[in-house]
Amino acid sequence: MTSIACAPAIFGDRAILTIDLAALVANWRRLGAMAPEAECGAVVKADGYGLGADKVGQALFEAGCRRFFVAHMEEAIKLRQALPKATIYCLHGIPAGAETDCLIAGIVPVLFTPEQITRWREAARKAGRALPAALQADTGMNRLGLQPSEVDALLADPKALEGITLDFVMSHLACADEPEHPLNEAQRLRFNALRARFPGLKASFANSAGIFLGKPYHHDILRPGIALYGASPAPGISMREVVRLEAAILQVRDIDFPETVGYGAAYRVEKPSRIATLAVGYADGFLRSLSNRGFAALKGIGPDGQAGEMRVPLVGRVSMDMITLDVSALPPELCRPGMRATLIGGAVPLDEQAGHAGTIAYELLTDLGKRYARVYR
Repeated sequence: MTSIACAPAIFGDRAILTIDLAALVANWRRLGAMAPEAECGAVVKADGYGLGADKVGQALFEAGCRRFFVAHMEEAIKLRQALPKATIYCLHGIPAGAETDCLIAGIVPVLFTPEQITRWREAARKAGRALPAALQADTGMNRLGLQPSEVDALLADPKALEGITLDFVMSHLACADEPEHPLNEAQRLRFNALRARFPGLKASFANSAGIFLGKPYHHDILRPGIALYGASPAPGISMREVVRLEAAILQVRDIDFPETVGYGAAYRVEKPSRIATLAVGYADGFLRSLSNRGFAALKGIGPDGQAGEMRVPLVGRVSMDMITLDVSALPPELCRPGMRATLIGGAVPLDEQAGHAGTIAYELLTDLGKRYARVYR
């Protein structure tokens, strides 16, 4: 992606969030190619990790993706409007009383408690037809899923799944982003044993990082999430950049010691400095924890003497609508009101900026607010 030097008039001083759908699709294809024997789905929960589940879902569906995963039933029903022909799974199962809504919208619940199974079986009886579902069992994460004793009870009761057609059995990896963690292998062995108890049924195990653990983790259906959106799913793995966030410069001022910048006088200049104020803040989802820690990039001359993006530090506190950068190292003509600085993307990688915020790319992405002018490419 290329940086936008000056704001289009229609956006005014709003920060611009550019989402490269072609890069997103390229990431999905790369992940699928790593497991050609499996089908590659897509996790688009949390509004497509903050990027717009409808736009993300449509781009992936056009590329050939047919299975989509969200967390909440409300998300699933909303996504159905954008993807009328896709198979949409609700990872949180069915809220009590939502069985009819789930059935009408054609959502496939992921069942993970005996009580949910009972309610979906009753919904199938009332509907007079078999209803689809996926089944989740816990293999060591201890978050969601049937426990071993519950799997035993389920298989011992020939009527437990009456009226329910299972698409696949699944579990979720706890430490896939740490390839050497012993829990990965322990979960894999437990999942293999579980799958053997459902002969002929498809299986889904690998998330983004799990795909990179290799073929023993792939099974039939992949469930990538964060890697689709350009973040690194595990150390040393790079994906195509999908997101670029740019904010407009409102004002540039010269200050000298002992002046301070922003709320709480949290940053004090030690020498003559030039400070640029940008129109973005924590109300936009740009995390306050980046105060005095984050970076931005503007067009300039890089360390190699070539034209490119030059990084500058974020100084002072992130406030509701504004941040401040120390742009002393840039020539004045490269940092003027109306120009834009890049806060995510290019010279400021998503994962690195998340690290400066003391968090992970998941949180930085899903916190991106609704005030951005969004551009889909």
